[in-house]
Amino acid sequence: MQIPGSILGILVISIFVGVIALILIMRNVYKKRSQDAMSGAFDGDGTQLINRNKYEKVNVFGLSGTFLNLGLVLSLGLAVLAFAWTQFEDQVNIPEGALELEEDIEIEPPRTAEPPPPPPPPPPPVIEEVPEDQLIDEEPPEFTDQSVDENVAVVAPEPVKKEAPPPPPPPPPPAPKIEEIFKVVEEMPRFPGCEDLSAAERKQCADRKMLEFIYKNIKYPAIARENGIEGTAVVTFVVEKDGKVTDARLLRDPKGGTGEEALRVVNLMNTEGIRWIPGKQRGRPVRVQFNLPVKFKLE
Repeated sequence: MQIPGSILGILVISIFVGVIALILIMRNVYKKRSQDAMSGAFDGDGTQLINRNKYEKVNVFGLSGTFLNLGLVLSLGLAVLAFAWTQFEDQVNIPEGALELEEDIEIEPPRTAEPPPPPPPPPPPVIEEVPEDQLIDEEPPEFTDQSVDENVAVVAPEPVKKEAPPPPPPPPPPAPKIEEIFKVVEEMPRFPGCEDLSAAERKQCADRKMLEFIYKNIKYPAIARENGIEGTAVVTFVVEKDGKVTDARLLRDPKGGTGEEALRVVNLMNTEGIRWIPGKQRGRPVRVQFNLPVKFKLE
């Protein structure tokens, strides 16, 4: 026997209300009997001579066995209802072939930081021609006799002090190390929640849980619904080594706000703290690019 939570709540509330009503009714009955006993209405029935209680009709312990049996029945009934309580999960409408694409999509290579291009070479110097009328005739240099006689003392010139060269500039900082982003690895990343299954069933379970998350949180855009827009939006993202989803962007957008909605649901994974099982290559976690199709179909 399976009982939904709503029906179980109604039954428990009904039992609680019935018990309160029974207590109030019996309280009024015994109150009325007490007033009758005080007024002498029970003097002529002779019960006080036979029974141990002077006023048998106002004995509050007279129905103790009945109320005990009633309490046992209610306790047993509540226990049966508690064991029969069944919590049903919300059914998620997943389109048929949700992870299949009608055609291959050309995927851009992952964007990586490229070194800046070298600066252009300086322009060649411009040689201006001087007109002949502006040329100045230079006089030939005069040579003086600098021969040295034996009796003439020669004074050596003072040495020229050379300044120390400036220190070399510091080396440029090393370029940031960018880890490679794989497209296909030995163990592809998967959605969490199926780690206790065998390797053969793990992928199917992970795909099903991922689709349940996507189509449970997705909302068909009003613009697309009003204009009858259907199609498949494709979102590509990178599953990092710690399971986070980064660099989510659209590869295909059917328009009408469907692409933005698919992108919002993918980014919702980080907001809710969902961490994927990262992909592995040669036994170590690596960054893997994942492409997710999201189908929008009007019912």
